[in-house]
Amino acid sequence: MTLTMAPKSIVAAEEQAGARLDRMLAASFGEFSRSRLKALIEAGAVAIDGRTIRDPSHRVNSGAAIVLNVPLPEPAKPAAEAIPLAIVYEDDDIIVIDKPANLVVHPAAGHWTGTLVNALIAHCGDSLSGIGGERRPGIVHRLDKDTSGLMVVAKNDRAHQSLASQFASHGRGDEPFERGYLAFVWGAPERPRGTIDRPIDRSPHARDHMAVREGGREAVTHWEVLERYPGIAEGRRGKAKFGSQSRPNSAPKFAAKSESKSESKSESVASLLACRLETGRTHQIRVHLASIGHPILGDEAYGAGFRTKRALLASHAQIALVDLGRQALHAHILSIKHPLSGEILRFRSELPADLARLHSALVGGRAESSELPSGRG
Repeated sequence: MTLTMAPKSIVAAEEQAGARLDRMLAASFGEFSRSRLKALIEAGAVAIDGRTIRDPSHRVNSGAAIVLNVPLPEPAKPAAEAIPLAIVYEDDDIIVIDKPANLVVHPAAGHWTGTLVNALIAHCGDSLSGIGGERRPGIVHRLDKDTSGLMVVAKNDRAHQSLASQFASHGRGDEPFERGYLAFVWGAPERPRGTIDRPIDRSPHARDHMAVREGGREAVTHWEVLERYPGIAEGRRGKAKFGSQSRPNSAPKFAAKSESKSESKSESVASLLACRLETGRTHQIRVHLASIGHPILGDEAYGAGFRTKRALLASHAQIALVDLGRQALHAHILSIKHPLSGEILRFRSELPADLARLHSALVGGRAESSELPSGRG
């Protein structure tokens, strides 16, 4: 719940009848700029005669009772919060976290507390790099709130600069850098592997969404099909293709897989892809996979149109997907050069419990929880 100052109330005078709401409030409350009042109106902070008004150009009637609720200012610096962290690796320079789903990385509108940054401040104290600013100390890269998996955080400025350089190049030079993801998607590409090279920019229809757009920033995603899952119409279950390891807690290998004619795109209601990033744009994998007709399972932002496909899954897979409640995307591999020692560090995060249950249901096996990784790979 957003805390507010004491409500400010006025009654529109007769001479104010027909005036725009934002202009009338600006004349009545000189401590706020008109742009600030416009934003408050659009955010639902103004009510007239008990009804919320979000239109700054709304014309006010004489005698109208207007109430303005102004939110309290948010703290400029995040506070330490004792939030448990799954630490994969830590030394004096970096800390590698296995981030769970439903955890926001840094404070922002709507999520000023309970973030990874709040947890890191409690764990690391003042040692975090300050390059990212007060609200993003040590943050070199981000994962979406509902994406799980590996993140590295800088504990000092020198480490931050080195890691930022590695993330900027994304292994295009001689750096032993890799970011690998596992994505459960609707349908299955016809080819065993491929590359999506399509620019990404803000969506013109929703500012919190991204889209493939001409003139956007370069974005390159490499993908490979690891498994295909036929729907219930085929009357048969998907076959795990993890090689000799088929347990839910055994991570798929990034290797080529052959495919037979019987495993065509038309027979696969879903599939498991290994994705490797060559660039790091906001929502890149989600946008790119949706752009080729294979949005990620559970992705309400970019795959809402595929919601009816759920009926093609076996009942236990449908339940697992509903219970998942998020996009089925996991940051599975992270390979970096240590910013000070130069040592090549490679980390692997197995499927978390919710995705392991979804995987087990898709392959037709018994649902099991996966083991969280505890060390370096």
